[in-house]
Amino acid sequence: MLSKSFYVYIITNKNNTTLYIGVTDNLIRRIYEHKKEIIEGFSKRYNLKKLIYFEETPNAYAAISREKQLKNWHREWKLNLIKKNNPTFKDLAAEWFRDPETSSG
Repeated sequence: MLSKSFYVYIITNKNNTTLYIGVTDNLIRRIYEHKKEIIEGFSKRYNLKKLIYFEETPNAYAAISREKQLKNWHREWKLNLIKKNNPTFKDLAAEWFRDPETSSG
């Protein structure tokens, strides 16, 4: 039986001032929910729609453990982790939901 992957992710706002760390078993769906403000809560309240970091884990336990670890880190440590893989804080999901009918380029 194949195991299901889980993801730990970090999203932020356009000015990179607020960070949210979450866990999901479907990263594309979850980021879509953040971008479209489908779910009430912290990320909607602070306009957090930009995916700046994610890790794939082999199971829910590993993802939740990593999420708890990252949430306990100092902000500087989190920023260093992000910068190591995404130094410009680019939205890693920027192209995921473009409508080919309305997008140019």
